[in-house]
Amino acid sequence: MTSLDKPTEETTEADDARAVTEAALFEAFGGVRGMVETVLPGLLFVTIFTLNNDLHMSAIAALAVSVVLVVVRLAMKDTVKHAFSGVFGVAFGVVFAMMTDNAKNFYLPGMLYTLGLALAYIVTSLAGVPLIGLILGPVFKENLSWRTRNPGRKKAYTKASYAWGFILLAKSAILFPLYWWADTEQLGWVLVTLKIPPFLLAVWLTWVFLAKAPAPIDVFAEMEAAEEAEKSEKAEKAERERREHGPVDQALPGLSEADGEAADPRVGRHRKA
Repeated sequence: MTSLDKPTEETTEADDARAVTEAALFEAFGGVRGMVETVLPGLLFVTIFTLNNDLHMSAIAALAVSVVLVVVRLAMKDTVKHAFSGVFGVAFGVVFAMMTDNAKNFYLPGMLYTLGLALAYIVTSLAGVPLIGLILGPVFKENLSWRTRNPGRKKAYTKASYAWGFILLAKSAILFPLYWWADTEQLGWVLVTLKIPPFLLAVWLTWVFLAKAPAPIDVFAEMEAAEEAEKSEKAEKAERERREHGPVDQALPGLSEADGEAADPRVGRHRKA
């Protein structure tokens, strides 16, 4: 290997690590399609309500499009977790709005969820179990190995969780005053506008922190390797026992036929007869 080969290999490994991180984040947070499924129901609600101020029509349209998104996912045999979460969020919003006859309350469950999630990110980071690590650990096939075996990775997850927490907290600081002071249309359009940019900022910061962190420990590969090693050890043990305790009636090497006959008294009796 020449001195010029090493930087090239290191660059390739770094690129591979970034690609793996990007793919994992894309899978965990749903990618472009997940963002569309998150934005579309709220966008439809505020658009219809802005046009005709009809709470029932707006709520039913938002819920219907959420259900359609789930059905499409099911028909395509795709992951439905993001679409299902959207349905539940919209359903809670519809119930709140209908029960109180206040269109603003369509957004309240989602706002409370955002605030709770922000606090969860911050509190779990302070506790040493950052939430983003709990979310992404299975995606990276490392589970919770980063807690005790990969301190650099734990540090990256902690930074990312703080980033998510403070970004969502800032978003809540904008939305809750609007909930009290602005009308439904203003609140709805601001909320739709704030759906994607904070999310993209948090995902980008997560990518930055994890791209610089040590590689994840693939605990699934370790378990498979341990199982294979155990199988090999059992097979070797069985083979040794077979060799050491083989069939007792097998002729020993070096014995002549006469020696064998002498060793067996039945042969002698047969000849005398």
